[in-house]
Amino acid sequence: MSWSFGAPLSAAHRDRLRSCGTFGSVLDELDLCLLDGSLLPEWWQPNGNALYVRRGFPVPDRLLSVMVTYPFSDALLVLATDISMVSSLLLGGDHATVFIGPDSYLSAAEFYCGAGSAIILNGGVVATSRAMVDARNGGSIVAEHEQLWAANVVVTTDDMHRLEDLVTGERLNPYGAQIRLGRHVWLCRDAIVTGNTEIGEGSVVGSRAMVRGQKVAANTAVAGTPARVIREGITWRGEDAP
Repeated sequence: MSWSFGAPLSAAHRDRLRSCGTFGSVLDELDLCLLDGSLLPEWWQPNGNALYVRRGFPVPDRLLSVMVTYPFSDALLVLATDISMVSSLLLGGDHATVFIGPDSYLSAAEFYCGAGSAIILNGGVVATSRAMVDARNGGSIVAEHEQLWAANVVVTTDDMHRLEDLVTGERLNPYGAQIRLGRHVWLCRDAIVTGNTEIGEGSVVGSRAMVRGQKVAANTAVAGTPARVIREGITWRGEDAP
């Protein structure tokens, strides 16, 4: 189909991305253009939505046609890498912010960003197969550079339903949580990261581990459910060297 390229990233949208966790140094290196085309419905622009893409990269028609099934307002979506291998990209309400940074590979990944929520992948994310990234209820997911996510990794701010105390009615599970993944983090196969969680630079989350509402220090390996420290003072390498 035919797409038209418009203005570069506006100052207001740049400020919004920065406030959500996008690095200014990343934005400075990107040639981003506002995009329009027949797959975007009549309500897209009047509702204040904006889609920016990196010039020269393919536009995923099949993903966008599903994303706009239901109307929303003030969404900001920036695609700075080839996401043609992504399985789904859904925006679940007004004022959703998604930035998928450069040099990323996202095989069969699924994204959901709810109203008032943000997903920021600053770049260099390698998700080998079927990662699920879900921000909702005003929560946010921010990943720094050099992420390695093995098959079936789940990164989600909240559960999809409310869990409450039977007597008091108090909510027991996270709502609008914040997740931050430092630089050079390895999430092993089937790992789950959820709730208000921070994982430090150079750390590793073991296979089938769950990190929920925890702070993992830099250069630390954790494993288990719930995750516990199994070794400190570590780092990891992309190649399988002796």
